Amino acid sequence: MTPLNRRDLGLLVLRVGTGAVLAAHGTQKLFGWFGGGGIEGTAKGMEAMGFSPARESAIAAGLGEAGGGALLALGLATPAAGAAAAGAMAGAVAVHAPAGFFAQGGGYEYPAFLGFTSAAIGIAGAGRYSLDHATGHVLDRPWVVAVAFIGTALAAAAVVGRRAQAQAEARQPEPEPEHTTGAEPGE
Repeated sequence: MTPLNRRDLGLLVLRVGTGAVLAAHGTQKLFGWFGGGGIEGTAKGMEAMGFSPARESAIAAGLGEAGGGALLALGLATPAAGAAAAGAMAGAVAVHAPAGFFAQGGGYEYPAFLGFTSAAIGIAGAGRYSLDHATGHVLDRPWVVAVAFIGTALAAAAVVGRRAQAQAEARQPEPEPEHTTGAEPGE
């Protein structure tokens, strides 16, 4: 029997803990579990936060968190799972950034931590105690890491950028109506 490897055991604990938190948070968005708003409530929230289209944004965030979290916990398709969860957290960071860093003031500390942790697991791999290891790392190849993180970075940048642009446009003052003298044309 092979002795327990502390590093792999540590990755297991980190994966399961991070994955469970993300999965629970995502199921709030998708199904309304644990006091969440479900798709409809999340879509309303996404719209209020400036994400468009709101329903699709709610589904994407929920799947990134719930799906990415579940896969991280299992250690399956770990690069894609870590990238998906990190991408979802990038959107959350953008929402919380105006409030500063610390969570106690509404800042982005918590989603940033989940995002960086997910990314680190996705890059490092799931370790020996995982479904990736049991399946011969079929879904955990170096090219999968590159594709997953590049794809997620591009998608997150597009979504966050589109939100920022829409918010900037919403802040633009309405053009002043032209002042008329009251005279009719042709007078």
